[in-house]
Amino acid sequence: MRLDGHGDLAGVLTVSARHRLIVGLDVPTVQEAERVVSTLGDSISFYKIGYQLAFAGGLEFARDLAKEGKQVFLDMKLLDIDNTVASAVENIARMGMTMLTLHAYPKAMAAAVKAAEGSGLCLLGVTVLTSMDEQDLTDAGYEYDPHTLVLKRAEQARIVGMGGVVCSAEEASAVRGIVGPKMAIVTPGIRPAGADKGDQKRVMTPSDAIAAGSSHLVVARPIVKADDPKAAALAILAEMDEALAKQL
Repeated sequence: MRLDGHGDLAGVLTVSARHRLIVGLDVPTVQEAERVVSTLGDSISFYKIGYQLAFAGGLEFARDLAKEGKQVFLDMKLLDIDNTVASAVENIARMGMTMLTLHAYPKAMAAAVKAAEGSGLCLLGVTVLTSMDEQDLTDAGYEYDPHTLVLKRAEQARIVGMGGVVCSAEEASAVRGIVGPKMAIVTPGIRPAGADKGDQKRVMTPSDAIAAGSSHLVVARPIVKADDPKAAALAILAEMDEALAKQL
């Protein structure tokens, strides 16, 4: 499925900032995640749940968020034999999730697309992790540099009918040229100007990522770990809105 922030099959580049900012709930407990969601209130409608929280009761919490009308990006980065991937995708679709990640291997993506048919689940192919650079790929046995591998996997994701891809904002412009206006380009590694990069190696500011063609921005630590998370989120939304206004 290819979606805008409202779950419609429309160009993702026309969606408001509120539906394009995904707050990463990279916290150790459901109780802490609940505090973050409560603090952010109606200002944020989209949340990411990854391994850390998933294995601390986060999957039930994800269901609860979806029932409350929030959009949920389940960042599981699935990769396995076709039948296992398909079975997992079918169950995740029943959970009411909005987005789900898989590593962008063609067979896994094709199995997932078939399993998700008729559901509202947007499947995202993870191209190259934003924590990895060229040396990391060489060490892992890949013959491509990050940029080349991202573009190759983006093309494969488009061909099999994925809803979008996950890539660094540095590659977003080139990827947009490959996938067109309807596929989502979800970019982690987003850091407001002056923020600590943490363990990310390929980062970009919110406004630059929007200008580059990203449809959705994932921000975790700069919001979740801020002294005032809501103020931090609103500042990022304001920056995104300003960037979006320049595209009109």
